[in-house]
Amino acid sequence: MGEVTIPPDLTKRPPMVIDTVSTESRAETVRLLTEIEQRLRWLSSWMIHNANNIREKRDGLKVGGHQASCASMTAIMAALYFHALRPQDKVAVKPHAGPVLHAIHYLLDEQTREKMERFRGLGGVQSYPSRTKDSIPVDFSTGSVGLGVAITAFSSLVQDYLIAHGQLREEQSGRMIALMGDAELDEGNIYECLIEGYKHDLRNCWWIVDYNRQSLDATTADRMFRRFDDIFETCGWRVVTLKHGKLQRAAFQLPGGKALEDWIETCPNADFAALTYLGGAAWRERLMHDIGRKRGVAELLGSFDDAGLAQLMTNLGGHCIETLLDAFDSMDDERPTLLIAYTVKGYGLPLAGHKDNHSGMMNAGQIEGFRDALGIAPGEEWGKWSGLGDNLASALQAFVADSPIARKQAEHAAPTIPLPDRLPVPEGREQSTQAAFGKILHDLAKSDAPLADRLVTTAPDVTQTTNLGAFVNQRGLFRRQELADVFQRVKIPSAQKWAAHQAGQHIELGIAENNFFLALAALGLSAPHFGTRLMPVGTVYDPFIARGLDALNYGCYQDSRFLLVGTPSGITLAGEGGAHQSINTPLIGMGQPGLESFEPAFADEVALMMAFAFRHMQAADGASVYLRLTTRVIEQIARTDSAWEADALAGAYWLREPGPGAEAAIVYCGAVASEALEAWEALKGDIPGLGLLAVTSPDRLHRDWSAQRSARWTGKPGGQSHVARLLGQLSPTAGLVTVLDGSPAALSWLGGVRGHRVSPLGTDRFGQTGDLPDLYRTYRLDREAIIDAMAELFVGRD
Repeated sequence: MGEVTIPPDLTKRPPMVIDTVSTESRAETVRLLTEIEQRLRWLSSWMIHNANNIREKRDGLKVGGHQASCASMTAIMAALYFHALRPQDKVAVKPHAGPVLHAIHYLLDEQTREKMERFRGLGGVQSYPSRTKDSIPVDFSTGSVGLGVAITAFSSLVQDYLIAHGQLREEQSGRMIALMGDAELDEGNIYECLIEGYKHDLRNCWWIVDYNRQSLDATTADRMFRRFDDIFETCGWRVVTLKHGKLQRAAFQLPGGKALEDWIETCPNADFAALTYLGGAAWRERLMHDIGRKRGVAELLGSFDDAGLAQLMTNLGGHCIETLLDAFDSMDDERPTLLIAYTVKGYGLPLAGHKDNHSGMMNAGQIEGFRDALGIAPGEEWGKWSGLGDNLASALQAFVADSPIARKQAEHAAPTIPLPDRLPVPEGREQSTQAAFGKILHDLAKSDAPLADRLVTTAPDVTQTTNLGAFVNQRGLFRRQELADVFQRVKIPSAQKWAAHQAGQHIELGIAENNFFLALAALGLSAPHFGTRLMPVGTVYDPFIARGLDALNYGCYQDSRFLLVGTPSGITLAGEGGAHQSINTPLIGMGQPGLESFEPAFADEVALMMAFAFRHMQAADGASVYLRLTTRVIEQIARTDSAWEADALAGAYWLREPGPGAEAAIVYCGAVASEALEAWEALKGDIPGLGLLAVTSPDRLHRDWSAQRSARWTGKPGGQSHVARLLGQLSPTAGLVTVLDGSPAALSWLGGVRGHRVSPLGTDRFGQTGDLPDLYRTYRLDREAIIDAMAELFVGRD
């Protein structure tokens, strides 16, 4: 089982003075939690068995579930939820222990039997805990390995931010807790998070490891255990290891016990798992062979029958309620803590220890034997306290109802932040969208608008190069401990005057996009988690959105609200080459649920879309927003009115209105607006009524069009989509030239709206360095390419 030392946190604490009443109360608590732990194991196992073996299976596919992964967690979760948790604490539950979480809320009368009977069925309990799709309280969605762990650290940072800004009282602070399987410790994002947490002096965070030493494919490497201690302790964490339960520790004090303890310490993980599965007789044979001749061992082993010996050998810290309570009660400060609880995968089930038990399930005979051992009568499987008798059932119900977690309040409904009617449009005849974004934020930072105080910006070490610098100069970096600017103190000139203090509103992160998106997700959950709404704005180099895409998807899945700014973008970032140029991010914006994406071309479009974002992030039916921006400076458009704005927010507007029944239109998006305008000027005399369509959001256009098409099957009122109305001004035989600095697929679908012919231009291969004229010519985004594409549409026509 690897080399292990008992942590000083548990062995060197001053002895507790406990009176008789407290001792009796503790014993009763242990007795009741032991019953609850067994009930959680049963209900989670039965839920999965019912879904796979009793419920009608119409498609013939395995429903799935993880009985063994649930069983290894039941004692940990019983002790945590019904003893250690306070109402203000928040928990990210190990994905495969989701059924245990639902069983807990079933005991709390917050989950229904009907939904548990539909586990992994439509409208029932989700496969993994989900904030948005489960009906029980879920603090953090989990399922994407490791992300549910790491987000708790960033949620703790958000809590500290709110406390420092006077928006949350210190006494209201809770612990952010992650329950994880040991295989999740292989995930790199956990260690990226660990480093970031150290930089920000992380506190009030517990990570509890179900250390069952089995992953999906194999038992875990023996030699890794001590490395976890080293890594976490180096980053300032306390590491508490619970290896032995009370029964084992008592046996170690008997004659022969030291030899038994030494044997356990050096037993390989795979051997321990196999012997657990084989049972008491196998344990006896192996132990007698290895250490039976040592003094006292034979007598010690002989004092247990086979069932008792199997119980002794699997009495690990993670299954011992008393050991868990002692550990949780000892961690009564704000220091981040890694608690490694040794467990047996499938503990208490016939599957215990088998290397294939990750997805394995009990057969009908085994589940019936489990039921009978608990005294549950056939037909009473879903009863909360079936088979326990009225007195014990009443005691358990009262205990559960009186637990601190039962007093947890519903998630907060944070007040809406008042917004200005419009955001000011930066002045300047020529501007880039990235610069306009920075100026708008800077203007807000200088204002006393309520929105300004709720803005929180963040970036993965690209604050300056994504135009957040002016905002940070004005509002400062967030640090719990003030940090002096040495350059400013010694009077070295610098454009960055970033004072670091508790009132700062920018959270600077290292170069790790997973951390960036997890920080945005945690900030975007401040309203439901803490009752205070923040307006998170995060900037990242557009191509590196893909690097953190799993974490972005994770944030959107739990309905976190933030403004993501991807900039610079496309091959328009000419001098940086293919490594820094983005191609498929428009498709990410179109395909990502919970994220509305825009690609403005002009400064007034940026102001319009930022104002929309701050409204949409607060709306009940809103979402996060993504702006794809560019560093390219272009000449701005003179507007005569604001009539274009509603269409722009819907996804597109006519920059140059087509004539009645026009036979062609140029359709552009983003940075190539100048080329599209130049081509329109060159062609308007040859193609009567030629239109120029500015697409500001392929995402919103496509979603609206898809919704209109699906209305015929949903029975909802149909009507015409926005893009169908716009393209309806063209002739049915018209042709479209679409162009953007990104994947041409983001616009080429427009031909399917009304059957128009399309000649799509865009980038579909890795870029290279160069200046814009060369790159636009090479990748066919320039005026000539648009003119040539238009000519192709008319070849062969009368």
